[in-house]
Amino acid sequence: MFLKPDYNLKSIYDIDLEKLKKLGIKALLFDLDSTIMASKSGCYSQKTLDWLNKVKEDFFVAVISNNKNEKYIEQVKKISDFPLLFNAGKPDISSSKKFLQGHNLLASQCAFVGDRPLTDILCGKLLGCTTILVDSISAEKETKLVRFVRAVERLSIKK
Repeated sequence: MFLKPDYNLKSIYDIDLEKLKKLGIKALLFDLDSTIMASKSGCYSQKTLDWLNKVKEDFFVAVISNNKNEKYIEQVKKISDFPLLFNAGKPDISSSKKFLQGHNLLASQCAFVGDRPLTDILCGKLLGCTTILVDSISAEKETKLVRFVRAVERLSIKK
């Protein structure tokens, strides 16, 4: 099935970085909200910052987000030391494709990491990236309704 990610993991911390290196992956492209930052929080946890610093030792790191809230975007830019693409329009790939070209990245050497099959994983697949689906970084704090919607969305990747 086209929406099935290459890897379906509990969290970003479960990503096998050594395996990705062996596969020739040179860049990790992350969704922002609920993937590496609690949704709409505007800040990274210390655990995530430490992990991202480890990732940056061996990989190009960037964020590709659909968020278009200008105030929020400015807040995130101030605390991020890697390239960011906002208002990406995922799963449409036009902005993401230009972003990759602008950073001299080949999609085949990128892993696209996100928490949503219908935006993040589909965008990654359409680009030609390795895809990694993770659960929300703040799953334990999400409402029952949000958890239900996530479960329904994940039905699209079963099989």
